Amino acid sequence: MNGISLVWLLPAVLALVEWYAVWRHDRRTQVWAKPAVLVALIVAALVLGATDDPAGTWLLVALVFGLAGDVFLLGDSDTRFRLGLAAFLVGHLAYVGAFVTIGLDPKGWNYLSFLVLGGCLLATRQVATSTYLRGGLALAGPVALYTVVIGAMVIYAFTTGVGLVAIGASIFAVSDTVLARDRFVRPWDGAQLLVMITYHLGQALIVAGVLAST
Repeated sequence: MNGISLVWLLPAVLALVEWYAVWRHDRRTQVWAKPAVLVALIVAALVLGATDDPAGTWLLVALVFGLAGDVFLLGDSDTRFRLGLAAFLVGHLAYVGAFVTIGLDPKGWNYLSFLVLGGCLLATRQVATSTYLRGGLALAGPVALYTVVIGAMVIYAFTTGVGLVAIGASIFAVSDTVLARDRFVRPWDGAQLLVMITYHLGQALIVAGVLAST
């Protein structure tokens, strides 16, 4: 196993610990394992030379705000949810910065992003009404803004023409789609586990794709 492969071992192991904790509803383990996965991804990005390129720097900013979002979302209140939403929103904007720095190819296969977003919007079509009824504009507004920002992130991801980045962004969007449906439309067993699996895979693929392109 070479050095590059070893870099990914720690986040992979920690992700498995977090997934198992979610499956077992082990909150004590989740409290440290969830943020530990993002810390490990940040370390991996640093070891792989993220600070050597502007795109890598944007990537680190995105991961740091993702870590903050994970910490906020360890709580169940709407206030912590809004704080987590704000952190991830900034993180997605940082991802856009990374993608723009890599370089965009508007003549590529970015039109596929609209298929991904169309599916996500169809699955979450009840979320706008549900969030408004639950918390008024104070909740519905931030959720709507976040939806626009992650949509832009997915479009820019596809426009880079980097397969890992596009797939990672798509999986990230699926994670948020499942989270929104579970929290605001209809909770279901297994949703949280699916959210975490797709979230970690999406983040890891974006990291790998961005760093491979710098």
